[in-house]
Amino acid sequence: MTTSFFSDTAVLLKRSLRHILRSPDTIITTAITPIAMLLLFVYVLGGAIDVGSGSYVDYLLPGILLITIASGIAYTAFRLFTDVSTGIFERFQSMPIARSALLWGHVLTSVVANLVSVALVVLVALAMGFRSGAGVLAWLAVLGILVLFTLALTWLAVIPGLTAKSVDGVSGFSYPLVFLPFISSAFVPTSGMPGPVRWFAEHQPVTSIVNTIRDLYAEHPVGHDGWVALGWCVGLLLVAYVLAMRTYRAKIA
Repeated sequence: MTTSFFSDTAVLLKRSLRHILRSPDTIITTAITPIAMLLLFVYVLGGAIDVGSGSYVDYLLPGILLITIASGIAYTAFRLFTDVSTGIFERFQSMPIARSALLWGHVLTSVVANLVSVALVVLVALAMGFRSGAGVLAWLAVLGILVLFTLALTWLAVIPGLTAKSVDGVSGFSYPLVFLPFISSAFVPTSGMPGPVRWFAEHQPVTSIVNTIRDLYAEHPVGHDGWVALGWCVGLLLVAYVLAMRTYRAKIA
């Protein structure tokens, strides 16, 4: 049964990746908005933002990476919604394949596509002057955090992908996810925010994740933020996975 699950997931993953390769504009479109924001904030607004002695592009990049992933999640929900609404979903269910492989194919496709988009954003940031003396372990830690964050949001995206009644409904859920980094330490230090806004910014998941990635790039001790970021990512992933599987079982019941 386990062998069947892995082989079925691999087949469905290849199917989804072929769709993306036939339409690479999906990844390009996902990366364009974060890259445009990177350019806007660094070259237009960055001069008015005080982040200390470091470069603003170094400060900004971690938040832009999270926005890149949040933007790409909408496409995951849309791809799943398309399979459900066109009847392909039911067709796969009638075939002798592992049931959960249907979802895992979409989830793993999301991870691959989002990591490609993240790589494009990092390349643009390097061209803009982003520099990091971080070693291989630090870069691997950043990669691990981004993968966990992608998995958590992807399983969350599975729910509207299965239940939405329209394209607008399936894509609209990602807007709060893209907006959340704006009320965090992603663009400006939280110290200058009004009291209630600062409290929210300092206690929502994006701030701890951004701070952790920023410290890893800057070769600073990660400290408490690292554990908080890990807790948020793993906690969100577990909750989203459980809710997504319950929604899936209700859908196929």
